[in-house]
Amino acid sequence: MEYINDLIRRKDRLLSEDEAMSLLENGEYGVLSISSPEAGVYGIPINYVWDKQQSIYFHCAPEGRKLCILQDCNQASFCVVGRTRVVSNQFSTEYESIVINGTMICQLEETEKRKALELLLDKYSPEDKKVGLKYMEKSFHRTHVLKLVIKTISGKCKKMNQPCPDY
Repeated sequence: MEYINDLIRRKDRLLSEDEAMSLLENGEYGVLSISSPEAGVYGIPINYVWDKQQSIYFHCAPEGRKLCILQDCNQASFCVVGRTRVVSNQFSTEYESIVINGTMICQLEETEKRKALELLLDKYSPEDKKVGLKYMEKSFHRTHVLKLVIKTISGKCKKMNQPCPDY
């Protein structure tokens, strides 16, 4: 996994690697983008969890458009947007975001699938993990887990701490 900001045009808007990793760990959801010549381009907002190493996990139904597209092409892009704030009087927006590129793995061993689902419970339902584990066992056969192996991450932000000048 490489943190690469070389292709970002505005060097004054680079998000530090530490800030990017914090956003990846704490972001609520992201947009997964995939494509294939047959099915075209597909982007979908989706919950996720990062394993704090080089993989991001998603859960989904065991069939559907995502899986059909990933059969043709396993390359994916995933974007997480953190805090945003429209600054009306400056006609601009503060933001922070990261873009991740990698390879999607669609078939996981049962132990890795369980671990991924537990990580998702830890992130989204920590107070209800005991009930969540029971739910996981009950629905395990009809839940699919995808793994995005991270190749590169880049991060960008815009911070506006100055008052708007009078024109």
